Amino acid sequence: MDGDSKRRAIPLNSLDNIVTQRIAIYPGSFDPITNGHLDIVKRSLGIFDKIIVGIAVNSRKQTLFSRDERLAITREVFATDARVEVDAFEGLTVEYARARNACAILRGLRAVADFEYELQMANMNRKLHENLETVFMMTSEKSFFVSSQNVKEVARFGGDISELVPAAVARVLAAKFGKSIR
Repeated sequence: MDGDSKRRAIPLNSLDNIVTQRIAIYPGSFDPITNGHLDIVKRSLGIFDKIIVGIAVNSRKQTLFSRDERLAITREVFATDARVEVDAFEGLTVEYARARNACAILRGLRAVADFEYELQMANMNRKLHENLETVFMMTSEKSFFVSSQNVKEVARFGGDISELVPAAVARVLAAKFGKSIR
């Protein structure tokens, strides 16, 4: 027998040899990603081993940035953190979460109105995938008023968005609107 055949086989059913990660999907259009989104991701890394920022592609929703632009911008923002993956998906979030072996869907809440909508979605998702949890995180007080829509509106008129979005986002918004963004 050669040296390779003398190795002890590890049983495939041995749970001791399986490493599991707590993976959460953070779905959204991220058109564009804001500092409020970043805050949720950074804080959630204290709970989960990995966050997959899932850029939802919905052909019925009008976005400022294309799927590929949103992927590129968001990947640039998280380029230095190996625990954050950026991906795009179509279809049901629960099916994407199942395919990615996620244990949770991560959602940020800004106000009571967000909660009502998110509670309905969480209950529907639980009906579709009973082992998938939804984790709600409140945005920080410095960014609870920030939305992608508000950021785009301010940027469209050349307003100061420097404290609302990462520098990469401010740069692409300036290029998109042909304005100098402060």
